[in-house]
Amino acid sequence: MYADLRPEPTQPFDEAAMRAVDRALAALRRGEAVAIACTDGRVALALAVETVGADALARLKRLSGSEPVLAVTRRRALVLGVMPDGFQAGEGGAVTLAVAAGLTAGDAVALADAEQRPDGPLPAGLSATPAEPGSREAAAVGLMKLARLIPSAVVVPVRSTPGGLEAWAKRNDLLWVRAADVADYRTHVVRTLRQVADARVPLVGGAENTRVVAFRPADGGPEYLAIIIGDPDPEQPVLARLHSECFTGDLLGSLRCDCGDQLRGAIAEIARRGSGVLLYLAQEGRGIGLVNKLRAYRIQDRGFDTVDANEILGFESDERVYLPAAEMLRQLGFRAVRLMTNNPDKMRQLARWGIEVVERVPHVFPSNTHNEAYLRTKAERSGHMF
Repeated sequence: MYADLRPEPTQPFDEAAMRAVDRALAALRRGEAVAIACTDGRVALALAVETVGADALARLKRLSGSEPVLAVTRRRALVLGVMPDGFQAGEGGAVTLAVAAGLTAGDAVALADAEQRPDGPLPAGLSATPAEPGSREAAAVGLMKLARLIPSAVVVPVRSTPGGLEAWAKRNDLLWVRAADVADYRTHVVRTLRQVADARVPLVGGAENTRVVAFRPADGGPEYLAIIIGDPDPEQPVLARLHSECFTGDLLGSLRCDCGDQLRGAIAEIARRGSGVLLYLAQEGRGIGLVNKLRAYRIQDRGFDTVDANEILGFESDERVYLPAAEMLRQLGFRAVRLMTNNPDKMRQLARWGIEVVERVPHVFPSNTHNEAYLRTKAERSGHMF
């Protein structure tokens, strides 16, 4: 149900490797293919399903000398009804889908389409094979998640790389990454979070004594913000709220969620109690990104709940990792929190990452006709405590 958490990276921090993954993410979002290398020497080309076309597929086949397959998450395989025996959803890795007559761009889109119904038609001659964590297929899916794309990838095994992978990739104008670096990327990036700006920002709701501290990772990715209200004592457990950014709820006032109420309510409550910190985290849509969240909304409009919608897309119901929050708290000098939350996973993860949660402070707001089913699902299927 929740994102797969890697307790520690499998290898030491490597700035060049982190840059390689970052560049690969940008290339995939532009519709370019990237090469993925495993520790056993095997190499594959990967392309986002969102950008696949017949011409791109033909080029990949030409470069690789192989037939393409589709790598999907275990969740997506479960939705499609093709999960290999003995393979469980939510355990990392991926599932490789092959079509007997050869995977076409149309097949790839049909199998990975974010809005396809669970009972949609499947290509004839479809076979499914498990791909373990660390494989090329698992790394390809991991790249798509990091890039906030649909978490499915066209993968084409490369038969040979004359002259070595680096030279071969350069000749063919391809970026390449190591599968292990993809797996460690998110953890390594968090370790590079640094404070880059700090300013006084008086807020409404009695929070005039407020400053905002901005954190930025070394990959140049999205900033995380600490909203510090009053003058909390680092020697005491700080009243804290972890708030995942929500463009539709926080800024537009969407009635589909309770995010706007939670944000403004947390600021007001912290101010009322005297001091505390709200961490504004770059985790739109429970970690799947704004575009995928909008896709999930369309699926919900067909009668599915918020958990089902994320899983139909191929994601876990909650992809968030709260290691950035723990790192921010440490850098601000806080080691223990009184956490304003209804979500037990936030408490579990903060404790896992070394932040003591001494108290849970309930944070509940009235529902409306548009979000009452959403809130009920969070309670019944995600264990939220309302």
